[in-house]
Amino acid sequence: MAPMTRDELRELIANGENSMLEFKKDDLHPSSLAEEIVAFANMAGGKILLGVDDNGEIVGVRRPAIEEWVMNICNTTIVPQIIPGFFRIRFEANREVVILEIPQGLAKPYCTRGGKYLIRVGTTKRIASTDELARLFQSRGMLHIDTTPVWEGTTQDIDLAKANAYFVRYKQLDLLSKEESKRLTILANGDLLKKVSDCYIPTIGGILLFGKEPQRHIPASGITFARFEGDTIDSPLVDNQQLDGTLPDVVEAAQRVVLGHLPRTMELDGVRRMHGFPYSREALRESLVNALVHRDYGIRGSKVRVLLFSDRLEIRSPGSLPNSVTIEKMKQGTSYARNPMLMRYMENMDYTDRLGMGVPMIMQEVKRLAGKEPLLVEKDQEFWLTLFPRV
Repeated sequence: MAPMTRDELRELIANGENSMLEFKKDDLHPSSLAEEIVAFANMAGGKILLGVDDNGEIVGVRRPAIEEWVMNICNTTIVPQIIPGFFRIRFEANREVVILEIPQGLAKPYCTRGGKYLIRVGTTKRIASTDELARLFQSRGMLHIDTTPVWEGTTQDIDLAKANAYFVRYKQLDLLSKEESKRLTILANGDLLKKVSDCYIPTIGGILLFGKEPQRHIPASGITFARFEGDTIDSPLVDNQQLDGTLPDVVEAAQRVVLGHLPRTMELDGVRRMHGFPYSREALRESLVNALVHRDYGIRGSKVRVLLFSDRLEIRSPGSLPNSVTIEKMKQGTSYARNPMLMRYMENMDYTDRLGMGVPMIMQEVKRLAGKEPLLVEKDQEFWLTLFPRV
């Protein structure tokens, strides 16, 4: 963090606490400070100002050897260890404020020695729920939700005809010719089922890829499509559809719906006139696949949203970027599969690849047609991709 001036710190304090800023006097118990640090590290990071009371009054720190005290807390009461930035700013009357800069943790989830997994919500901290904790483990790559069981499901929820068509075409293996026990073993080895004691239970990935009614078990797994007359979300709504089914079904349906709303354009291929679209079909398809394959299925209440405006197409996918992936790394071809089992099957079905070249291709295609690159933004636990039309 760049050094902060006294005036900048006063302005920061005057704006009050928020999701990334906490005020504390330095007489708090070590476990309380550890909990605040853990909550910030498990989310987007933030700052703790020691020597500022809840009302924003600068009271200064009085604890001797405060840096040693803070670092000892980080080393001994937080798992895994965290090293925060540590800065001091001195005010008149020898009042000193200590700024702890807590980075967004790359080794999530963090917890206290007492086993508390906390997150920062608004201006407060709280214990992470089961779903939130699962997403924290998932962000570190320690848990892949696509291979977890759908506990209320049964083997009857898998469309055996669809699964068999896949195995015959891509694995040269006819499931229907196998006895049931062997068939169940093959599906479990492919992560479509999970064996629990003596029972076989479908996985989230199994339901998403080959489920008879995927949305019955995973309601938010489809796509919400909306077309607006203008360029804002409060513009008149022209069309609104819920696109459900397995992932391949949803990709195909979404592409048909989007292309059906686009005007045809004329372009020349040598001397021939060709019908085209304002958006690259290849970039559109890759964007839809990425949104479905890489979304966070631990966020249960949100579907992928495809929003067609008069001047752009937005694809909003639930979940922030996983692990250490950044937008700049994505543009350069860095790939990390949040749902590697889904990625493997969709790659086998020629919907995508694991080489990390999908995003660079989207960037190139959109820039070629529109004269500018698409926008990639993380916003409110969603990943937004904005495509622009041909100029």
